[in-house]
Amino acid sequence: MVPLLLHPRHQALGARFGELRGRELVLGYRGGEEEALRTGAGLVDVSAREVVAVTGPDRVSFLQGMVTQEVEKLPEGGVAPAALLTAKGAMVSDARVIRLPSEMLLLVEPGFGPVVREALERFLISEDAEVVEQSAGFGQLALVGPGAEAVARTAFGEHPGVAERALAFDREGVSGWVLSQGLRLPGVDLLVPVAALPAVFERLLAAGAVPVGFEALEVLRVERGTPRFGADLDEKTIPLEAHLQPAISYQKGCYIGQEVIARATFRGHVNRQLVGLSFDALPPVRAELFVGDRRVGLVTSAVQSPVFGAIGLGFAHRDVAQPGTALSLAGGGSPVAVRALPFAASSA
Repeated sequence: MVPLLLHPRHQALGARFGELRGRELVLGYRGGEEEALRTGAGLVDVSAREVVAVTGPDRVSFLQGMVTQEVEKLPEGGVAPAALLTAKGAMVSDARVIRLPSEMLLLVEPGFGPVVREALERFLISEDAEVVEQSAGFGQLALVGPGAEAVARTAFGEHPGVAERALAFDREGVSGWVLSQGLRLPGVDLLVPVAALPAVFERLLAAGAVPVGFEALEVLRVERGTPRFGADLDEKTIPLEAHLQPAISYQKGCYIGQEVIARATFRGHVNRQLVGLSFDALPPVRAELFVGDRRVGLVTSAVQSPVFGAIGLGFAHRDVAQPGTALSLAGGGSPVAVRALPFAASSA
C-alpha cells in the first residue's frame, strides 16, 4: 500500500485510515466533518488520486487523438474533464486534463495511473512524446463547502475565479495550483508539489478549514450525482450512459472510440442510464435491481445521507430510468425508487 505523505499528521488529528486500490486514504476523523462540508470548509486529503504526465513536443497533438475532450484549444492553465476510451467506446478511465507550460497532466482516480499510462503508451508510436507517472511528485487536496474559497483566499491571497483554470499560487515559498472542484461541489481543489504539501495543509487548517475524510465526502458526491470511476464507472461504461457529455467534444477530430460515441449520439439514446436511487435501508454495492423478475440494473454507490436518508447511484435500463419509477432488490425484495439527480433538486 502507498501511504499518505501526511499520515503522521492525520493520525495526530484522530484519523481512521483505509485503502483504495493500493493507496492509503483517511476514512474519517473524530467528528465535525458533516457540518464543515455543509456550512464551512472541509479539507480532504485526496492524495490517493494519481497523476499521469505527457511531455515532449508532440504531447498536445498526441493527447488530442487519445481522449474525448478538445485539449488542443485548452489555454495554458486550462482544465477540462475527459475520458480515455477503448476502440469499442468503453472507458479506460476518466481524467481531469491540465495544460501546463511544458506538460499535460491527467488527474485520475486511485489505482488507475498505471492503467492510463499503459493505455496511452500502447498508441505512442512515432510521436515525440513521453508518458510518465508522476503521482509521487504531487499531493492533492479538496477544499469543500460554502466557505472553501474564502479559506483559500486567506491562505494564499486573492485570486480570480477558478472555473476551468489551474491558477498558480506562490506565497511565502509555498506554491501549487488552485483548480475548480472536481466533484462539482462548492469549493476548490489544490494540486501541490509534494515538498510543499505539509505547509499547504497547515496553512489551510490555520485559515479555518476542518479536516474531513473520504466517507463524508462520498455522501456529498452521491447527493450531487457525480459518478466516480472505480465505483460507478468501470471498463464497461460508455460515457453517455453516465451523463458525461461535458467531457466530450463533438467538434474535434478523431480519437479512440469516437465512432461509438458518434453512433450513440446520433441514435439519441443509450440502453442504460446513471440514476439516483433511494432505499428503505442501504443495500450492498453491486446489488441487482429488478422490475418483477426482470433484471433492469444495479447499485453502484450507496450512502446514508443525513438529509436524504439511504440513497445511492446506479444504472437502470432506459425504459425504467424515469424519476419516480419503482424498482426492487433481489426480484421483489426491498423497494427502491428512482430519483432525479442531483438529490438536492429532487424529493427525498
